[in-house]
Amino acid sequence: MPCIRVTIRLMSLINTINKEELPKHVAIIMDGNGRWAKQKGKPRIFGHQNGANAVRATIEAAAEIGIEYLTLYAFSAENWKRPKLEVEALMALLITTIDKELENLIKNNIKLNIVGNIEQLPANVQKKLSVALKATAGSSGMILTIALSYSGRWEILEAVKKIVKNSASNDIEKLTEDEFSKHLSTNNLPDPELLIRTSGEFRLSNFLLWQLAYAELYFTKALWPDFNKEDFFGAIIDYQGRERRFGKTSEQLS
Repeated sequence: MPCIRVTIRLMSLINTINKEELPKHVAIIMDGNGRWAKQKGKPRIFGHQNGANAVRATIEAAAEIGIEYLTLYAFSAENWKRPKLEVEALMALLITTIDKELENLIKNNIKLNIVGNIEQLPANVQKKLSVALKATAGSSGMILTIALSYSGRWEILEAVKKIVKNSASNDIEKLTEDEFSKHLSTNNLPDPELLIRTSGEFRLSNFLLWQLAYAELYFTKALWPDFNKEDFFGAIIDYQGRERRFGKTSEQLS
């Protein structure tokens, strides 16, 4: 009986979503795996392993309602500072997850994209990512971006280095926001309209600092392993109830 009630509520949330007013790009800071595991008296990696289930559910939910771009913050540049054993376990989990999910990505016409300082990743992880990128390159559906070894400040600094290296000094004054964006690792993606962060934390944690300038921010207390389709749909519904003004007044929009 409990399963039936959950299914009915989930369908109700789906039916409440206005498919004509979806955010084109949703970004998510997946937080709370460690705390979730600690609450259950388990090691942190147990939380990361169960967080993979939330990743699968979120990808399915986004594709189901027609989200065009989904970006997940999987491993930050700062995460390299974590205990060596945890980092090694996370890298191993990343390989396992790619092996398990690649077939589903291909079947559901989802294209994989990676952003971040990929050269910092172990060689076997880089190889596995390369195989997955090639395997989904021909997909024409939702673009799933995974941020790995990523830092918003690193990305901006790298863009500045590229611009300075490739431009004459007198061209810098002509630099526009659009031109700057072309040098970011997300240059092939539109800016996110909605950012979701789990675990009850209220910060960006160095994620997409340039791109989130006008994003709507949605925070939930749910720890990432507990985040499900219902939670994702709830965030979309909350987004659709907001007024996006971009500096204008409500009267100007109407």
